[in-house]
Amino acid sequence: MKNRKRFLQLVLAVALLPTLSSVAQSESVVALSGNAYVTVASEGKAFIDEGNCAIRNWNDAGTVVSYYFRTEKSGKMNIALQAKGHSQIEVSLLGKKKKVQLDSEELTRVEVGTFKVKTPGYVKVDVRGVKINKGEDFGNVAAVVVDGDVNPVVYVGPDFSTHFGRRGPSVHMGYTLPRENVEWFYNEVVVPEEGDIPSSYYMACGFGEGYFGMQNNTPHPHRILFSVWSPFETDNPAEIPDSLRVQLVKKGENVKINDFGNEGSGGQSYMHYDWKAGERCRFLMGVKPDGNGCTVYTAYFYDNHQNKWVLVASWRRPKISTWYTNAHSFLENFNPVMGYINRKAYYGNQWARTADGRWLPVTKGRFTCDATGYHRQRLDYNGGTEGENFFLTMGGFFDEYMKSGTFFEREGNTTEAPEIDFSTLE
Repeated sequence: MKNRKRFLQLVLAVALLPTLSSVAQSESVVALSGNAYVTVASEGKAFIDEGNCAIRNWNDAGTVVSYYFRTEKSGKMNIALQAKGHSQIEVSLLGKKKKVQLDSEELTRVEVGTFKVKTPGYVKVDVRGVKINKGEDFGNVAAVVVDGDVNPVVYVGPDFSTHFGRRGPSVHMGYTLPRENVEWFYNEVVVPEEGDIPSSYYMACGFGEGYFGMQNNTPHPHRILFSVWSPFETDNPAEIPDSLRVQLVKKGENVKINDFGNEGSGGQSYMHYDWKAGERCRFLMGVKPDGNGCTVYTAYFYDNHQNKWVLVASWRRPKISTWYTNAHSFLENFNPVMGYINRKAYYGNQWARTADGRWLPVTKGRFTCDATGYHRQRLDYNGGTEGENFFLTMGGFFDEYMKSGTFFEREGNTTEAPEIDFSTLE
Protein backbone atom coordinates (compact mmCIF):
# COMPACT_ATOMS: atom_id res chain seq x y z
CA MET A 1 0.00 0.00 0.00
CA LYS A 2 1.35 3.41 -0.93
CA ASN A 3 -1.03 5.56 1.04
CA ARG A 4 -1.20 5.80 4.84
CA LYS A 5 -0.89 2.22 6.10
CA ARG A 6 -3.87 0.70 7.87
CA PHE A 7 -3.93 -2.65 9.56
CA LEU A 8 -7.07 -4.39 10.74
CA GLN A 9 -6.76 -6.39 13.96
CA LEU A 10 -9.00 -9.07 15.44
CA VAL A 11 -8.68 -7.75 18.97
CA LEU A 12 -12.19 -7.94 20.40
CA ALA A 13 -13.26 -11.02 18.49
CA VAL A 14 -10.94 -13.16 20.60
CA ALA A 15 -10.36 -11.18 23.77
CA LEU A 16 -13.63 -9.40 24.50
CA LEU A 17 -16.63 -11.43 23.39
CA PRO A 18 -16.07 -14.46 25.69
CA THR A 19 -16.14 -12.14 28.70
CA LEU A 20 -19.56 -10.71 27.91
CA SER A 21 -22.74 -12.47 28.92
CA SER A 22 -24.76 -13.78 25.96
CA VAL A 23 -27.09 -11.42 24.14
CA ALA A 24 -29.77 -11.96 21.54
CA GLN A 25 -28.75 -11.63 17.89
CA SER A 26 -31.15 -8.71 17.48
CA GLU A 27 -29.18 -6.68 20.00
CA SER A 28 -26.12 -4.55 19.32
CA VAL A 29 -23.23 -4.80 21.79
CA VAL A 30 -21.41 -1.47 21.69
CA ALA A 31 -18.14 -2.43 23.35
CA LEU A 32 -16.14 -0.05 25.52
CA SER A 33 -12.84 -0.78 23.75
CA GLY A 34 -13.72 0.57 20.33
CA ASN A 35 -16.54 2.99 21.07
CA ALA A 36 -15.93 4.85 24.33
CA TYR A 37 -13.73 7.65 25.64
CA VAL A 38 -12.95 9.33 28.93
CA THR A 39 -14.45 12.68 27.94
CA VAL A 40 -14.25 14.31 31.39
CA ALA A 41 -11.57 13.41 33.94
CA SER A 42 -11.22 15.94 36.73
CA GLU A 43 -8.28 14.08 38.27
CA GLY A 44 -6.88 13.00 34.91
CA LYS A 45 -6.30 9.41 36.08
CA ALA A 46 -9.07 7.32 34.56
CA PHE A 47 -8.33 5.66 31.22
CA ILE A 48 -9.71 2.96 28.94
CA ASP A 49 -7.74 -0.27 28.74
CA GLU A 50 -8.57 -1.33 25.17
CA GLY A 51 -7.04 -4.80 25.34
CA ASN A 52 -8.95 -5.80 28.46
CA CYS A 53 -12.10 -3.79 27.75
CA ALA A 54 -11.95 -2.07 31.12
CA ILE A 55 -12.16 1.37 32.68
CA ARG A 56 -9.05 1.76 34.86
CA ASN A 57 -8.71 4.08 37.87
CA TRP A 58 -12.43 4.88 37.81
CA ASN A 59 -12.86 6.21 41.33
CA ASP A 60 -13.59 9.90 40.83
CA ALA A 61 -17.22 11.05 40.59
CA GLY A 62 -16.10 13.81 38.24
CA THR A 63 -15.06 11.34 35.55
CA VAL A 64 -17.38 10.81 32.59
CA VAL A 65 -17.01 7.89 30.17
CA SER A 66 -18.91 8.41 26.90
CA TYR A 67 -20.05 5.64 24.54
CA TYR A 68 -21.06 6.45 20.96
CA PHE A 69 -23.19 4.67 18.37
CA ARG A 70 -25.32 5.77 15.44
CA THR A 71 -28.98 4.94 14.83
CA GLU A 72 -30.22 4.70 11.25
CA LYS A 73 -33.88 4.65 12.31
CA SER A 74 -36.10 6.45 14.82
CA GLY A 75 -38.28 4.72 17.40
CA LYS A 76 -38.06 3.09 20.81
CA MET A 77 -34.64 2.06 22.04
CA ASN A 78 -33.90 -0.22 24.99
CA ILE A 79 -30.56 0.33 26.73
CA ALA A 80 -28.76 -2.10 29.03
CA LEU A 81 -25.19 -2.39 30.27
CA GLN A 82 -22.69 -5.21 30.47
CA ALA A 83 -21.21 -4.17 33.81
CA LYS A 84 -19.74 -5.26 37.11
CA GLY A 85 -18.90 -3.60 40.43
CA HIS A 86 -20.53 -2.56 43.69
CA SER A 87 -21.63 1.01 43.19
CA GLN A 88 -24.26 3.43 42.07
CA ILE A 89 -23.71 5.02 38.66
CA GLU A 90 -25.62 7.52 36.53
CA VAL A 91 -26.37 6.90 32.85
CA SER A 92 -27.33 9.90 30.68
CA LEU A 93 -28.55 9.98 27.09
CA LEU A 94 -31.02 11.89 24.91
CA GLY A 95 -31.61 14.43 27.66
CA LYS A 96 -32.54 11.87 30.34
CA LYS A 97 -30.66 10.53 33.36
CA LYS A 98 -31.05 7.17 35.08
CA LYS A 99 -29.50 5.94 38.32
CA VAL A 100 -28.29 2.33 38.08
CA GLN A 101 -27.09 -0.03 40.82
CA LEU A 102 -24.14 -2.36 40.18
CA ASP A 103 -23.78 -5.34 42.50
CA SER A 104 -21.78 -8.10 40.86
CA GLU A 105 -18.23 -9.44 40.73
CA GLU A 106 -18.70 -10.58 37.12
CA LEU A 107 -19.99 -8.83 34.02
CA THR A 108 -23.78 -8.92 34.23
CA ARG A 109 -26.60 -7.47 32.18
CA VAL A 110 -28.00 -4.41 33.91
CA GLU A 111 -31.13 -2.77 32.47
CA VAL A 112 -31.14 1.02 32.14
CA GLY A 113 -34.46 1.83 30.45
CA THR A 114 -36.34 2.63 27.27
CA PHE A 115 -35.70 5.84 25.34
CA LYS A 116 -37.28 7.53 22.31
CA VAL A 117 -35.06 8.32 19.32
CA LYS A 118 -36.82 11.08 17.41
CA THR A 119 -34.18 11.69 14.75
CA PRO A 120 -31.66 9.12 13.43
CA GLY A 121 -28.02 9.96 14.07
CA TYR A 122 -25.33 9.54 16.68
CA VAL A 123 -26.29 8.84 20.29
CA LYS A 124 -23.95 9.64 23.16
CA VAL A 125 -24.31 7.61 26.36
CA ASP A 126 -22.54 9.20 29.35
CA VAL A 127 -21.70 7.08 32.38
CA ARG A 128 -20.64 8.70 35.66
CA GLY A 129 -19.92 7.16 39.02
CA VAL A 130 -22.06 8.37 41.94
CA LYS A 131 -21.16 6.24 44.95
CA ILE A 132 -18.75 3.36 45.63
CA ASN A 133 -20.47 0.81 47.87
CA LYS A 134 -17.63 -1.72 48.01
CA GLY A 135 -14.06 -1.79 46.76
CA GLU A 136 -11.82 0.97 45.48
CA ASP A 137 -13.59 1.99 42.27
CA PHE A 138 -16.97 2.12 40.57
CA GLY A 139 -16.35 -1.13 38.67
CA ASN A 140 -16.51 -1.49 34.91
CA VAL A 141 -18.99 -1.00 32.07
CA ALA A 142 -17.69 -3.22 29.28
CA ALA A 143 -20.49 -2.49 26.82
CA VAL A 144 -23.74 -0.70 26.14
CA VAL A 145 -26.37 -3.09 24.75
CA VAL A 146 -28.88 -1.57 22.31
CA ASP A 147 -32.21 -3.17 21.38
CA GLY A 148 -35.54 -2.05 19.97
CA ASP A 149 -36.82 -0.29 16.86
CA VAL A 150 -33.46 1.36 16.12
CA ASN A 151 -31.50 -1.85 15.65
CA PRO A 152 -29.11 -2.51 14.03
CA VAL A 153 -26.95 0.48 14.96
CA VAL A 154 -23.59 1.63 13.58
CA TYR A 155 -20.56 1.18 15.85
CA VAL A 156 -17.00 -0.19 15.82
CA GLY A 157 -17.58 -3.92 15.68
CA PRO A 158 -15.70 -6.84 17.26
CA ASP A 159 -13.82 -7.80 14.09
CA PHE A 160 -12.42 -4.32 13.43
CA SER A 161 -9.35 -2.64 14.92
CA THR A 162 -10.24 -0.86 18.16
CA HIS A 163 -7.20 1.36 17.69
CA PHE A 164 -8.26 2.72 14.30
CA GLY A 165 -11.92 2.70 15.25
CA ARG A 166 -11.25 4.99 18.19
CA ARG A 167 -9.00 7.24 16.08
CA GLY A 168 -11.89 7.85 13.74
CA PRO A 169 -12.10 7.86 9.94
CA SER A 170 -9.34 9.58 8.00
CA VAL A 171 -10.57 11.65 5.04
CA HIS A 172 -8.90 12.58 1.77
CA MET A 173 -9.30 14.90 -1.19
CA GLY A 174 -7.60 13.65 -4.35
CA TYR A 175 -6.87 16.33 -6.96
CA THR A 176 -7.04 15.98 -10.75
CA LEU A 177 -3.68 17.08 -12.17
CA PRO A 178 -3.11 18.25 -15.76
CA ARG A 179 -2.09 15.57 -18.25
CA GLU A 180 1.27 17.27 -18.79
CA ASN A 181 4.29 16.30 -16.70
CA VAL A 182 3.83 18.14 -13.39
CA GLU A 183 6.90 19.12 -11.37
CA TRP A 184 5.37 21.30 -8.63
CA PHE A 185 2.09 21.22 -6.71
CA TYR A 186 0.97 24.26 -4.69
CA ASN A 187 -1.71 24.21 -1.98
CA GLU A 188 -3.01 26.46 0.79
CA VAL A 189 -4.44 25.24 4.10
CA VAL A 190 -6.49 27.08 6.70
CA VAL A 191 -7.38 25.38 9.97
CA PRO A 192 -10.30 27.11 11.74
CA GLU A 193 -10.01 27.81 15.46
CA GLU A 194 -12.48 25.09 16.35
CA GLY A 195 -10.69 22.57 14.14
CA ASP A 196 -7.20 23.02 15.58
CA ILE A 197 -7.02 19.93 17.79
CA PRO A 198 -4.00 18.09 19.28
CA SER A 199 -2.94 14.87 17.56
CA SER A 200 -4.06 16.09 14.14
CA TYR A 201 -2.31 15.91 10.77
CA TYR A 202 -3.48 18.46 8.20
CA MET A 203 -1.71 16.99 5.18
CA ALA A 204 -1.52 19.44 2.28
CA CYS A 205 0.60 18.02 -0.54
CA GLY A 206 0.43 14.26 -0.82
CA PHE A 207 2.08 12.51 -3.76
CA GLY A 208 2.48 8.94 -4.94
CA GLU A 209 5.43 8.21 -2.66
CA GLY A 210 4.85 10.35 0.44
CA TYR A 211 3.19 13.34 2.04
CA PHE A 212 3.82 16.90 3.26
CA GLY A 213 1.73 18.97 5.68
CA MET A 214 1.39 20.31 9.19
CA GLN A 215 0.56 18.84 12.57
CA ASN A 216 -0.73 19.83 15.96
CA ASN A 217 1.55 17.73 18.10
CA THR A 218 3.14 17.59 21.54
CA PRO A 219 5.33 18.59 23.34
CA HIS A 220 5.90 21.16 20.56
CA PRO A 221 2.29 21.70 19.50
CA HIS A 222 2.77 22.75 15.87
CA ARG A 223 5.19 21.40 13.30
CA ILE A 224 5.71 20.91 9.55
CA LEU A 225 6.21 17.28 8.47
CA PHE A 226 7.52 15.86 5.16
CA SER A 227 8.10 12.14 4.56
CA VAL A 228 9.06 9.92 1.63
CA TRP A 229 8.58 6.14 1.56
CA SER A 230 11.34 3.72 0.65
CA PRO A 231 10.55 1.37 -2.28
CA PHE A 232 11.37 -1.53 0.08
CA GLU A 233 8.16 -2.82 1.71
CA THR A 234 8.66 -3.03 5.48
CA ASP A 235 7.46 -1.40 8.70
CA ASN A 236 10.96 -1.60 10.18
CA PRO A 237 13.41 0.94 8.68
CA ALA A 238 16.37 -1.12 9.96
CA GLU A 239 15.47 -3.82 7.42
CA ILE A 240 15.85 -1.54 4.38
CA PRO A 241 18.93 -2.42 2.25
CA ASP A 242 21.29 0.49 1.69
CA SER A 243 20.57 0.41 -2.05
CA LEU A 244 16.85 1.02 -1.39
CA ARG A 245 17.13 3.71 1.27
CA VAL A 246 15.74 7.19 0.70
CA GLN A 247 18.76 9.53 0.73
CA LEU A 248 18.75 13.09 2.06
CA VAL A 249 19.85 15.60 -0.56
CA LYS A 250 19.57 18.74 1.59
CA LYS A 251 17.59 20.11 4.49
CA GLY A 252 16.50 23.46 5.81
CA GLU A 253 17.70 25.24 8.94
CA ASN A 254 16.54 23.65 12.21
CA VAL A 255 14.94 20.73 10.36
CA LYS A 256 15.14 17.34 12.09
CA ILE A 257 15.92 14.23 10.02
CA ASN A 258 15.20 10.61 10.91
CA ASP A 259 13.83 7.29 9.66
CA PHE A 260 10.20 6.35 10.23
CA GLY A 261 8.37 3.02 10.36
CA ASN A 262 5.13 1.28 11.35
CA GLU A 263 3.30 2.51 8.23
CA GLY A 264 5.83 1.48 5.66
CA SER A 265 9.29 2.99 6.17
CA GLY A 266 11.38 5.78 4.75
CA GLY A 267 12.89 9.18 5.40
CA GLN A 268 11.21 11.80 7.56
CA SER A 269 11.92 15.50 7.99
CA TYR A 270 10.18 17.98 10.24
CA MET A 271 10.57 21.39 11.82
CA HIS A 272 8.84 23.10 14.68
CA TYR A 273 6.86 26.06 13.44
CA ASP A 274 4.14 27.98 15.26
CA TRP A 275 1.50 28.07 12.54
CA LYS A 276 -1.72 29.72 13.64
CA ALA A 277 -5.31 28.60 13.34
CA GLY A 278 -7.16 30.91 10.98
CA GLU A 279 -4.11 31.94 8.96
CA ARG A 280 -3.33 30.83 5.42
CA CYS A 281 -0.50 28.26 5.35
CA ARG A 282 1.18 27.77 1.97
CA PHE A 283 2.89 24.61 0.73
CA LEU A 284 5.01 23.92 -2.36
CA MET A 285 5.95 20.34 -3.22
CA GLY A 286 8.25 19.30 -6.08
CA VAL A 287 8.76 15.90 -7.72
CA LYS A 288 11.34 15.45 -10.49
CA PRO A 289 13.24 12.49 -12.01
CA ASP A 290 17.02 12.92 -11.75
CA GLY A 291 17.82 11.14 -15.04
CA ASN A 292 19.65 8.32 -13.28
CA GLY A 293 16.75 6.08 -12.30
CA CYS A 294 15.88 8.00 -9.12
CA THR A 295 13.45 10.80 -8.25
CA VAL A 296 14.07 13.89 -6.12
CA TYR A 297 11.30 15.17 -3.82
CA THR A 298 11.60 18.73 -2.47
CA ALA A 299 9.29 20.51 0.00
CA TYR A 300 9.04 24.24 0.77
CA PHE A 301 6.84 25.96 3.34
CA TYR A 302 6.03 29.65 3.39
CA ASP A 303 7.13 31.21 6.68
CA ASN A 304 4.46 33.83 7.49
CA HIS A 305 6.67 35.24 10.26
CA GLN A 306 9.62 35.91 7.94
CA ASN A 307 7.54 36.40 4.77
CA LYS A 308 9.62 33.98 2.70
CA TRP A 309 9.73 30.42 1.44
CA VAL A 310 11.88 28.10 3.54
CA LEU A 311 13.24 24.71 2.61
CA VAL A 312 12.05 21.76 4.64
CA ALA A 313 14.05 19.05 2.89
CA SER A 314 14.91 17.33 -0.37
CA TRP A 315 15.04 13.52 -0.63
CA ARG A 316 16.21 11.18 -3.38
CA ARG A 317 14.24 7.93 -3.77
CA PRO A 318 15.83 5.06 -5.72
CA LYS A 319 14.19 2.67 -8.18
CA ILE A 320 11.69 5.19 -9.53
CA SER A 321 11.63 7.84 -12.23
CA THR A 322 8.49 9.93 -12.06
CA TRP A 323 6.95 13.37 -12.11
CA TYR A 324 4.25 14.42 -9.65
CA THR A 325 1.42 11.85 -9.36
CA ASN A 326 -1.51 11.20 -7.02
CA ALA A 327 -1.84 14.75 -5.68
CA HIS A 328 -4.01 14.68 -2.57
CA SER A 329 -4.63 16.08 0.89
CA PHE A 330 -5.87 14.30 3.98
CA LEU A 331 -6.98 14.98 7.53
CA GLU A 332 -6.48 12.49 10.33
CA ASN A 333 -6.33 12.03 14.09
CA PHE A 334 -3.37 9.90 15.17
CA ASN A 335 -4.28 9.45 18.84
CA PRO A 336 -7.16 7.05 19.72
CA VAL A 337 -7.71 8.84 23.05
CA MET A 338 -8.72 11.99 21.11
CA GLY A 339 -11.03 10.34 18.59
CA TYR A 340 -14.25 11.89 19.93
CA ILE A 341 -13.22 15.45 19.00
CA ASN A 342 -14.06 17.02 15.64
CA ARG A 343 -11.35 18.27 13.28
CA LYS A 344 -11.68 20.39 10.17
CA ALA A 345 -9.48 22.04 7.55
CA TYR A 346 -9.92 24.07 4.37
CA TYR A 347 -7.77 23.47 1.27
CA GLY A 348 -7.77 26.09 -1.46
CA ASN A 349 -6.11 27.74 -4.46
CA GLN A 350 -4.46 24.59 -5.81
CA TRP A 351 -2.06 24.95 -8.75
CA ALA A 352 0.23 22.66 -10.72
CA ARG A 353 3.44 23.80 -12.43
CA THR A 354 4.41 21.73 -15.43
CA ALA A 355 7.93 20.57 -16.25
CA ASP A 356 8.20 23.34 -18.86
CA GLY A 357 7.34 26.03 -16.30
CA ARG A 358 3.63 26.73 -16.89
CA TRP A 359 1.22 27.19 -13.97
CA LEU A 360 -2.18 25.51 -14.44
CA PRO A 361 -5.12 25.71 -11.98
CA VAL A 362 -6.26 22.55 -10.20
CA THR A 363 -10.00 22.72 -9.54
CA LYS A 364 -11.34 19.15 -9.38
CA GLY A 365 -11.21 16.85 -6.38
CA ARG A 366 -12.50 13.45 -5.29
CA PHE A 367 -13.48 12.87 -1.68
CA THR A 368 -12.69 9.52 -0.05
CA CYS A 369 -12.47 8.03 3.44
CA ASP A 370 -10.36 5.20 4.86
CA ALA A 371 -11.41 1.68 5.92
CA THR A 372 -12.96 2.92 9.17
CA GLY A 373 -15.56 4.84 7.18
CA TYR A 374 -15.69 2.60 4.12
CA HIS A 375 -16.57 -0.42 6.29
CA ARG A 376 -19.17 1.66 8.15
CA GLN A 377 -17.55 1.38 11.55
CA ARG A 378 -17.89 5.15 11.93
CA LEU A 379 -19.78 7.60 9.75
CA ASP A 380 -18.57 10.91 11.25
CA TYR A 381 -16.72 12.05 8.14
CA ASN A 382 -17.42 14.64 5.47
CA GLY A 383 -15.79 16.63 2.72
CA GLY A 384 -16.56 18.71 -0.34
CA THR A 385 -16.50 22.41 -1.19
CA GLU A 386 -17.29 25.38 0.99
CA GLY A 387 -17.01 28.80 -0.58
CA GLU A 388 -13.91 28.82 -2.78
CA ASN A 389 -12.23 25.95 -0.92
CA PHE A 390 -12.32 22.22 -0.60
CA PHE A 391 -12.83 21.09 2.99
CA LEU A 392 -12.32 17.94 5.05
CA THR A 393 -13.76 17.14 8.47
CA MET A 394 -13.77 14.03 10.66
CA GLY A 395 -14.40 12.85 14.21
CA GLY A 396 -16.77 14.25 16.79
CA PHE A 397 -19.68 11.90 15.92
CA PHE A 398 -21.66 14.37 13.81
CA ASP A 399 -24.61 13.09 11.80
CA GLU A 400 -24.20 14.23 8.18
CA TYR A 401 -21.65 12.38 6.06
CA MET A 402 -20.59 12.40 2.41
CA LYS A 403 -20.43 9.32 0.23
CA SER A 404 -16.85 8.23 -0.36
CA GLY A 405 -15.87 8.64 -4.01
CA THR A 406 -17.88 11.82 -4.61
CA PHE A 407 -16.36 14.34 -7.05
CA PHE A 408 -16.26 18.10 -6.45
CA GLU A 409 -15.07 21.22 -8.25
CA ARG A 410 -13.94 24.31 -6.40
CA GLU A 411 -14.67 27.88 -7.43
CA GLY A 412 -12.34 30.80 -6.86
CA ASN A 413 -9.01 31.81 -8.34
CA THR A 414 -8.10 30.14 -11.64
CA THR A 415 -6.26 33.04 -13.32
CA GLU A 416 -3.67 34.37 -10.86
CA ALA A 417 -0.93 31.79 -10.38
CA PRO A 418 1.28 31.81 -7.29
CA GLU A 419 4.07 34.39 -7.47
CA ILE A 420 7.13 32.32 -6.66
CA ASP A 421 10.65 33.19 -7.82
CA PHE A 422 12.18 29.73 -8.09
CA SER A 423 15.64 31.19 -8.58
CA THR A 424 15.61 32.45 -4.99
CA LEU A 425 14.53 29.19 -3.38
CA GLU A 426 17.18 27.55 -1.24
